[in-house]
Amino acid sequence: MTRVLVLNGPNLRRLGTREPEVYGADTFEDLSALCRETGRRLDLQVEVRQTDDEAEMIRWVHQAADERLPVVLNPAAFTHYSYALRDALAQRTAPLVEVHISNPAAREEFRHTSVVAGVATGTIAGFGLMSYVLALQAVAELVAEEKAAG
Repeated sequence: MTRVLVLNGPNLRRLGTREPEVYGADTFEDLSALCRETGRRLDLQVEVRQTDDEAEMIRWVHQAADERLPVVLNPAAFTHYSYALRDALAQRTAPLVEVHISNPAAREEFRHTSVVAGVATGTIAGFGLMSYVLALQAVAELVAEEKAAG
């Protein structure tokens, strides 16, 4: 079973109460359960984490690179300005899928730029919590392709 880190940036633990008109009514615990259940169906061991601390996020990204772990990442506000996170992500050694609950391109101008997208395998955005399901499906397919290529 392939281990996958689902990493979430600032304010995502506040899902359910933070701007429900944008992020929905589901809680972070709902998101975590959805990711773990999706992982079980896809034969992935999913570990969900959240931090408001940029340094902690970078440590997790380094861990993923060192252990060759695929990552599903919702960088949240770090998306738009964290070159330190972008540089850490550039060291990845396994698939990286950037994910967003809302569609940043349909929101405020400052959200239109992702400094991490250029080092990600791909980006999925705008499908609510389903964005995570789609991202985990993508990771499962990428891992299967890597194993088949041998």
